[in-house]
Amino acid sequence: MEIITYVLSGKLEHKDSLGTGSVILPGDGQRMTAGRGIRHSEANPSSTESVHLLQIWILPDKPGHDPGYEQKSFPEAEKRGMLRLIASSDGAEGSVKIHQDAKLFVTLLAAGEEVKQPLDAKRHAWLQVAKGEVELNGHKLRQGDGAAISEEKELTIKATAEAEVLLFDMA
Repeated sequence: MEIITYVLSGKLEHKDSLGTGSVILPGDGQRMTAGRGIRHSEANPSSTESVHLLQIWILPDKPGHDPGYEQKSFPEAEKRGMLRLIASSDGAEGSVKIHQDAKLFVTLLAAGEEVKQPLDAKRHAWLQVAKGEVELNGHKLRQGDGAAISEEKELTIKATAEAEVLLFDMA
């Protein structure tokens, strides 16, 4: 599996059998390739602060990849009012590299703000509302909602309240 962890609030401590140890902070993108096998643990290092995260598991393009780990910080300014690529098959634009024909974008939108994204006819998308409320091509979605998208030429994501959204572009 390709496992992407995106922390929304709080902190998440990661340790694995590769010797990697890190703390994942809000806005960080972390990718772990399970590959042929890896042992890992994740825990909230705080006894007073909760952690809120999304963890996405994606099947790799083929079995047998070497296990791996990568973590990068994506500052709020790079996501505010725009779609910021945080994971891709080629590590484009400083994103973490995943072994699959997929792209993961994140955006932070103020109420009334919108972003647009073209979608190739042969591709599909998944939109996940991590926080807030948005309209996706006129359809209302709230925190926790997701939407599968196919056969759309362009996606318009408009915040109806302060929002944080993940957008997956997939084959």
